[in-house]
Amino acid sequence: MAEKIRGLRPVGDRAVLVELGSLAEVLSLQSQLHERPLDGQLDVLAAAETVLVTAVSGAAARGFAARLRLMDVGTITGTDATMVIIDTVYDGEDLARVAELTGLGRDGVIAAHSEQTWTAAFGGFAPGFAYLTGETEALTVPRRSTPRSAVPAGSVALADTYSAGYPRASPGGWQLIGRTTAQLWDLRRDQPALVLPGNRVRFRSVRELVLAADHHLSASAAPTPLDGVVVRSPGLQTTVQDLGREGHAALGVPGSGALDRGALRRANRLAGNPPGAAGLENALGGLALESVTDQVLAVTGTRVPLTIDGPMGARSVPTETPFALLAGETLTLGAPTVGVRSYVAFRGGLDVPPVLGSRSTDTLSGIGPKQLATGTRLRVLAAPPWSVVGAPGAPPDPPAAVTELRFVPGPRSDWFSPETIARLTSATWTVTAKSNRIGLRLEGDPLERARPGELPSEGTVAGAIQLPSSGLPVLFLADHPVTGGYPVVGVLLPADIDRAAQVPTGAEIRFIPAPGADPLRPPHSTDR
Repeated sequence: MAEKIRGLRPVGDRAVLVELGSLAEVLSLQSQLHERPLDGQLDVLAAAETVLVTAVSGAAARGFAARLRLMDVGTITGTDATMVIIDTVYDGEDLARVAELTGLGRDGVIAAHSEQTWTAAFGGFAPGFAYLTGETEALTVPRRSTPRSAVPAGSVALADTYSAGYPRASPGGWQLIGRTTAQLWDLRRDQPALVLPGNRVRFRSVRELVLAADHHLSASAAPTPLDGVVVRSPGLQTTVQDLGREGHAALGVPGSGALDRGALRRANRLAGNPPGAAGLENALGGLALESVTDQVLAVTGTRVPLTIDGPMGARSVPTETPFALLAGETLTLGAPTVGVRSYVAFRGGLDVPPVLGSRSTDTLSGIGPKQLATGTRLRVLAAPPWSVVGAPGAPPDPPAAVTELRFVPGPRSDWFSPETIARLTSATWTVTAKSNRIGLRLEGDPLERARPGELPSEGTVAGAIQLPSSGLPVLFLADHPVTGGYPVVGVLLPADIDRAAQVPTGAEIRFIPAPGADPLRPPHSTDR
């Protein structure tokens, strides 16, 4: 008898969360969607009990439900069962605690961990981080009550029924039992992740580890001639961004890209570039760029004073229009009068090496170009001869006293009572200084859950309004983790994610339900 999915939940207007009855069904659906993608399918992310399927558009997402409901998730599919051996020294800080929790003793924990074969069920959390399921539940332990702010790279850990290795230093609440020097994530390989879903894994107990040689190329002592600009001051935070690297969530890689995608598109249009050309994203001004060769630039996003200094004196130039920056001149972005982030496009686009199909800097995963610093040299690509700079357009409307952000309820709004949802939407929330490219952290009156317990980790998207145990919302932005274990009460519409990117610290926002954008509404429904 064919096994069908248990349920579908909306995740914004461009994704659906598929609920399943077992990990075998999760892996079956994930494999089928990779082998035979749905029309308009962008990405597939498996988790403990769900599969997140994202679409290229709202229209494509609305076509997913009927197809997904017909799929047989009991179908046995082929997986890559390659065996991966990971040498491990068992001396983790939590080894004694795990020995106590399991009743196995230290030697028993080591034997139980190293003498069984683990299977990579799914990825997530960080690039190269694989959730491994064992042959027994003897090593089932809870997460730490207080997560560590930094878990060392190479840590081997346990949590719930899973084991995993940390590819890079990151926060985490798993129990650390050992360490390895295995390169769990390496962009120099054709397949960056050492462990892929379906792989089998054995942890081999060793007394000491051999450190792998670092084959990164060293920088040349004498830089080659530069056609572009030199950073004289990077400001508070300036990164290279394009429209992101969608489609790699299964590897633990978020989409990244410009936080205000509309502003980057406008800057590229004004500079005569394709919409996704790489430019600079600057937060709160302070950026100064000296041109080595003549350039055509455009700056959009915030309302920010632009001044150019050079051999011919100083002048001001407007935002939202193309302008020339001649060799020897320096462009400086002052402090914004409105908004947070400015986007600087160069005619031709920035010439930095793409990583997984994008030139964006991912601040969570450490993928892509490093954050800019004083002295950073940026090469600019030659513009095609047929490219034409764009005419200035109308600047964005000034923000209201309270920025309203529209969201689609779900996928986990049922974890909260109707009264709590009403409080979420009627209250104003203040953006805190702890906000960054990963997300906006908000202050206000905490919200309570109606349901006890913890949610198994599942896929998340940019624009997700996550409610951790503190009851204070976190609004995910472009560099968010691809999975999360806190319930998501709603997901912003894409256009409103751009607006959220420009809300400064101390400003207020309000969440407005937009149920008409739900991709699971019947086809005959009409939006009002």
